[in-house]
Amino acid sequence: MSKETQRAHAFAPPEGRDADARKRAEERLAAEVCEEFERRRAERRFLERGWELNMNFLSGNQYCRIGPDGEIEQEEPRFYWQYRRVFNHIAPAIDTRLAKLARVRPNMTVRAATGEEGDLYTAKVCASVLRSVCDECAFGDAVSRATMWSETCGTSFYKVLWNGEGAGGVRIAALPPFEIYPENLGCERVEDQPSIIHAKAVPVSEIFERYGVKLAGRDIAEFSFSPYSEAANFAGGAGRSAHNALKNCELVIEYYQKPCADFPSGRLIVVAGGKLVHCGDLPYKNGERGGRGYPFIKQCALHLAGAFFGASVIDRMIPVQRAYNALKNRQHEFLNRLTMGVLAVEDGSVDTEELLEEGLPPGKVLVYRQGASAPKMLGADAVPYDFRAEEERLLDEFILVSGVSEISSSTRNRTNVTSATGLQLLIDLDDTRLSVTVESIRRAAIAAGKHILRLMRQFAGEKRLMRMAGEGGKVKMYYFSASDISSDDVIFEADSENADSPSQRRSLLYELYRLGILEDENGKVPVQTKEKVLDALGFGGLEQARGVTAMHTNKAAEENLLLMKGDAAPDWYDDDAAHIAEHTRFALSDEFKRADAGAKQRFTAHIRAHESQKGEKAQVSQVQGDAE
Repeated sequence: MSKETQRAHAFAPPEGRDADARKRAEERLAAEVCEEFERRRAERRFLERGWELNMNFLSGNQYCRIGPDGEIEQEEPRFYWQYRRVFNHIAPAIDTRLAKLARVRPNMTVRAATGEEGDLYTAKVCASVLRSVCDECAFGDAVSRATMWSETCGTSFYKVLWNGEGAGGVRIAALPPFEIYPENLGCERVEDQPSIIHAKAVPVSEIFERYGVKLAGRDIAEFSFSPYSEAANFAGGAGRSAHNALKNCELVIEYYQKPCADFPSGRLIVVAGGKLVHCGDLPYKNGERGGRGYPFIKQCALHLAGAFFGASVIDRMIPVQRAYNALKNRQHEFLNRLTMGVLAVEDGSVDTEELLEEGLPPGKVLVYRQGASAPKMLGADAVPYDFRAEEERLLDEFILVSGVSEISSSTRNRTNVTSATGLQLLIDLDDTRLSVTVESIRRAAIAAGKHILRLMRQFAGEKRLMRMAGEGGKVKMYYFSASDISSDDVIFEADSENADSPSQRRSLLYELYRLGILEDENGKVPVQTKEKVLDALGFGGLEQARGVTAMHTNKAAEENLLLMKGDAAPDWYDDDAAHIAEHTRFALSDEFKRADAGAKQRFTAHIRAHESQKGEKAQVSQVQGDAE
């Protein structure tokens, strides 16, 4: 259905209503969406200022605050001579957290719900499609951007879309929290929101290309956030500014409404520049059991009970950072008094203008009025110990609230632990403190995987060609259809254990190999196990170590599906032993037990053909050996 048809259907007037009435209905709906957007923006205004404050502190502009009018404003010094240097401990803490969280990447697979051959084949196709789509749409980069936003502001979002251009494909965008406006700020889950607004400044050329509507365009600063803009008329802040406003754009408001009794398929209303450009059902069947839902996935650094948006560790670190900056500046002022001193001069005894201009350089001859008191220096003898004690306490507070210890951030160890085991326990404890954030990233990656497969099932069509990674990491081209994809009977897994580094996983594999856990009942490591171990160690491309057994096993698995429907003769180049083992495994499954008598006869004949062919090959080899 075209966009024009959808709009006409959504605003279909009663019999006899003319085009003017339909136009007035469209204008009224657009005005309602704009009014609702303004209401939601005003409702969460304080939250946005908190996000902007976090961005300022992270970028190094730490002498700002939220003023009485609810805007970011610059803090003025009490005295002109006061030091206002920034000693940023927030940025390295966030850098360390991002480095640790970078190990959480969408290495997802799909596991069949049952051991039946059909479910195994479906899981294999889904896993290949999932990996291929994640590579094509650079899902790892989207995770990095979303994690950066969630660590800064507390919340980020993924938007999983279908790009209908050309052959079509899935597109995943990482969104900052500034663009998402939920209906209820107290509703925690995206799926439970009655409606969600996605507002973004879009170039008018893109609006015309997408919706066919020409708009004049304007400069928009409301949705331009940068750590180098001038927020609230001060330099170096992060926030809105006319200097970095988006040029020749218009505000596009996408209103997503959850399916309800009045709208069983939900609604998507798009308003660009105050004009209605689209109205129809929710476009994607990405919900449970084929239902339509939102294309958004939420990721939080720290979840808050009874709140839609999460919190960031920067929120907790800002008071400590303010205290640390004040302490270090006062300490430097004290050191300056010790080195430069404060000169006490009797009124009229010396030329004060000369002292103010030149100070007291070494060797200076100071002439003062006869009969007056000589100038003298005022100041303490040493820096008080309280400065050092307070600095140590504040550094400990940084570690407490950020969840990042000195072992992770600076490789320093202020503890008395020196053993390797004890240090490893400290590192593991440091990683454990990130488990809440890691779990949020894992859930978001799993949800994105479900959205990907459901969109592929909805739009992939028949005989779709896709590049997928085959055995040993080789790239192959596969044909599949939407009917081959199922996301409701599979389980998604994500390899994202943040405490396990690549070196730790390799050490664990070596230990399992030495203990003999990977061996079979004959005391040998199966070829398939060797191949999986090589892949896990990063040596999957060693052709001389891999062999072709896995390829024969995959071919036999495909023959299992063919034999359930018709005949399939063995080829002369087949590895008969591998084929017999795979066919026998399938013959012992519950799916084979439910097969009809014809399929069972075909399997029996096929296995016997392999056995006969295996015997013939053995005889030929023996004859050739005797001849030699």
